[in-house]
Amino acid sequence: MMGGLMHGFLASMKEGLSYPLGATWDGEGVNFALFSAHATRVELCLFDDSGRIEVTRVDLPEFTDEIWHGYLPGAGPGLVYGYRVHGPYVPEQGHRFNPHKLLLDPYAREVVGRLRWGSALFSYELRGKKPGHGFDKRDSAPFMLKARVVAPAPQLPLPDRPRVPWERTVFYEAHVRGLTRLHPAVLARLRGSFAGLGSTVIIEHLKSLGVTSIELLPVHLFVDDTHLAEKGLRNYWGYNSLGFFTPDPRYLAGRAIAEFRDMVARLHDADLEVILDVVYNHTAEGNELGPSFSFKGLDNASYYRLNPDEPCYYINDTGTGNTLNLSHPRVLQMVLDSLRYWVLQMGVDGFRFDLATILGRETHGFDPGSGFFDACRQDPVLNRVKLIAEPWDCGPGGYQVGAFPPGWGEWNDSFRDAVRSFWKGDEGRAPELATRLAASADRFNRRGRRPWASINFITAHDGFTLHDLVSYNDKHNEANGEDNNDGHDDNRSWNCGAEGPTDDPDIIALRERQKRNFLATLLFAHGTPMLLAGDEFGRTQRGNNNAYCQDNELGWVNWADIDASGERLLAFARHLLVLRDALPVLRPGRFSTGEMHPVHEVRDVAWLNPAGTELEEKEWSDPQMRCFGMLADGRAQHTVVPHPGSDVIVLLVVNAGHEAVEWTLPHVPGAGHWTRLVNTGSPDDTAFPAFVAGHRDTIGARSLLLFAAAADKPSAMFIDGLLVGLTARDARSRLHIDGTEVDGHGQAD
Repeated sequence: MMGGLMHGFLASMKEGLSYPLGATWDGEGVNFALFSAHATRVELCLFDDSGRIEVTRVDLPEFTDEIWHGYLPGAGPGLVYGYRVHGPYVPEQGHRFNPHKLLLDPYAREVVGRLRWGSALFSYELRGKKPGHGFDKRDSAPFMLKARVVAPAPQLPLPDRPRVPWERTVFYEAHVRGLTRLHPAVLARLRGSFAGLGSTVIIEHLKSLGVTSIELLPVHLFVDDTHLAEKGLRNYWGYNSLGFFTPDPRYLAGRAIAEFRDMVARLHDADLEVILDVVYNHTAEGNELGPSFSFKGLDNASYYRLNPDEPCYYINDTGTGNTLNLSHPRVLQMVLDSLRYWVLQMGVDGFRFDLATILGRETHGFDPGSGFFDACRQDPVLNRVKLIAEPWDCGPGGYQVGAFPPGWGEWNDSFRDAVRSFWKGDEGRAPELATRLAASADRFNRRGRRPWASINFITAHDGFTLHDLVSYNDKHNEANGEDNNDGHDDNRSWNCGAEGPTDDPDIIALRERQKRNFLATLLFAHGTPMLLAGDEFGRTQRGNNNAYCQDNELGWVNWADIDASGERLLAFARHLLVLRDALPVLRPGRFSTGEMHPVHEVRDVAWLNPAGTELEEKEWSDPQMRCFGMLADGRAQHTVVPHPGSDVIVLLVVNAGHEAVEWTLPHVPGAGHWTRLVNTGSPDDTAFPAFVAGHRDTIGARSLLLFAAAADKPSAMFIDGLLVGLTARDARSRLHIDGTEVDGHGQAD
């Protein structure tokens, strides 16, 4: 589209429409619409197909309601473009317009080329890599990404999604590239891509494991930080967004939109949800010394929160240099348009919002009734998908766990810290663990919220993996090139007697038992569990708890290294997830209160001591108490429609002490026998023994046991059927460990 043809349709440039924002092809031409309240002129720059040669420029002719717009008849998909925006360059007033800098359309659906760092990307002069004060007149186009016009994708109807109920949801947090880059059964050309993630072997693994929803680290277009590029590293995690409508090209084996949609479709066909980790709290443009890629040059004073006393500086509640201004209606519109785009045209089922407190910040601070939350709550699209908050930022009053509105799930770091501290053996941790096992009602039981609002996790992308949590006392982040000063120091980890790899069989056995304890605690606690990819078979990052820049084997899941112990852990994780799915009492729809049920004369939850009786206050206050039980009775839990197994009773017993404890199985009205379903101290014992109430069983040091009891004949039949299924599954798992059915790469049954 060059030469006479290009100039031909430029000559017929029309005023176009101010809506929708972005570049929209209608079958006959392309409408361009761009928000900038303070610009004085906007130039549309057109490039050749490669994005290397700027062919021509033309002004957007109209300005309506702070939207610059124009229409190019004859233009269509494939057209490559960018913007140059004129206006005042007065940083002390918050304005940083510089038409010498090519800017990316915030609504770009696809990008061309790659970003190359250079001093021309900055709107001010750089002198010897140090900021100066001059106005830089060099053209940044040779270094910048460009946008490409795409044909609108058809909308994907919401009713056709898996729509997993919240109380049955199990998240699996994964990185698109890291999950498949080393998988030997994924085609080499697809490894590390969306297509690779949608491959049969990955889907079969997720299904056989028993998770319901894969939560992907950021896939929006993002930028590698300069300090990483200088060290030969990359921004692996992707929390440095530049485009909120664009899949990052580094995850593509083919064309962006089609490949992503195909991946989602394949996961949906397997009844797996796709959740995106999204970063709407800041952008890759950094602080007042950062580059001008898009928003800073489009309308800095509108897109960002600026210091009201000194507008040349940014409010930095994110810790990344800048903070998006969601109090501005056009910025709020952009975020909501982006969310709806990923749901309706790309097919995703929900979002996890990074530093989500930012989204609720108004001028007076965090507000659960902020414009963003209100907009999501009433939106006919967004109020039907899963919305999950990382409920903190680094600004004043930034920690807001439990303070988000109804309809939201929240990452619960209190659960993580309580579970880690308890199994580490710290004193006085039993009372808090009990609260966290009961879905942290102290934080979430308000405004009609349900237990699923507590997103329980023990490990996540940020921090130790499960294996490293039990193998290292200290972080080992030397590979990041920051002298081991990055990453968290308060990990509440325990190496079980040796730092890092060891050949000591006793330490290895203890570490494996601790892994099982963590997994069982996570999956049997009330609330919504989240597993970190690879924890199900014990992947390691060799003690690195901040692998944000490790786009290599350190950060990738190494499927080829799964050994016999990894296969055993995988089989155990599958066993736990089958139990969680089968026993409704483990995933109640309402918070437990401990009140007596008027008909059955039992409590929905009771807390027991080793004698099988209810714990007294003096026992709770004993800092040495490391062994107790949670008795959850399905008959007393509120439910409108009873489901199979809903009247089963379970007893979860934990012992974080270094000595075995004799435990008396309690007498419960209507139930005289207990069946042991899990013993983390003897994971290979799959006999599922039965005991009468009053029997004294031994719970080993640092072990967890789960028992089930039948309240009546139907529940007894249910348990019998469950045991038959578990026995058959465990038999298959033992064959897997022997290597007679699988090739050791964590594939499905």
